[in-house]
Amino acid sequence: MRTATLVTIATLGASFAALTGCVPQNQYDDLMSAYRSKEQQLLTMQGELDTSRANEEMLRKQFAEAAADLKRARELAGGDKGEIDALQKRYEELLAQVNNLSPLPESVNEALTKLAEENPDLFEFDAKRGMLRFKSDVTFDLGSAKLTSKATGVLKQFASILNSGAASDLEVRVVGHTDNVPIRRSSTMQQHPTNVHLSAHRAISVREALVGDGVSSNRFMVAGYGEFRPIATNSARGSEQNRRVEVFLVPMPANALESTGTTTNSGSTTVNAGSGTTEPENFK
Repeated sequence: MRTATLVTIATLGASFAALTGCVPQNQYDDLMSAYRSKEQQLLTMQGELDTSRANEEMLRKQFAEAAADLKRARELAGGDKGEIDALQKRYEELLAQVNNLSPLPESVNEALTKLAEENPDLFEFDAKRGMLRFKSDVTFDLGSAKLTSKATGVLKQFASILNSGAASDLEVRVVGHTDNVPIRRSSTMQQHPTNVHLSAHRAISVREALVGDGVSSNRFMVAGYGEFRPIATNSARGSEQNRRVEVFLVPMPANALESTGTTTNSGSTTVNAGSGTTEPENFK
């Protein structure tokens, strides 16, 4: 769909570029008709843009080039100046709309924005990227992947948003990060040998909490980057900004939407050590 969008825009830009020379009135009228048709296609496809920031930047560039072509057409073509002025204004309006595009449905944006405003100490929400950034110092106990009680309550509210109809086809990518302070406590090292382990385990904890609150287990991807993708300079004691868990909401792949086995709790496992139950032959 992104390729079709860019082809449409390129075609539109080329059409207006053609106006920079002298053309018969009938050809000019044909171009105007083509513009209106392409404009409708463009408006339809706007709602189908995904979260690729690179494609959004390319789209903005194409819009700017098309606006420049339109300006040249107004200056050089002998057509209806009033109609071209109206087209110029419409292009500028479309460009402004593209600059404000969000990958998420409006109702989901509103719900997440409200949740973030109610819990500014716990997480922040970036609507343009469809990303929630949880602050690890508040979300987890020190050196632990155990969620705090406040984080558990907010994740329950987040799960209800994810389970809403508007968000039901969104994939949830949970990514953990840490600062660069190495793990030294032996008790912590037993569970999280490195910062990569700690970041991944924290991402898994967020995923398990959401699954436990009814979000389908096939909607998740988890990852942990440890200290290797900082967003701020680490001091001798690391950086609070780098200790974080980021959740990205993106459109679900078609094969995942069509897959079976979407039972909400299928990805959550409870282990009762010493229960005496018989393990399957291929237990890990």
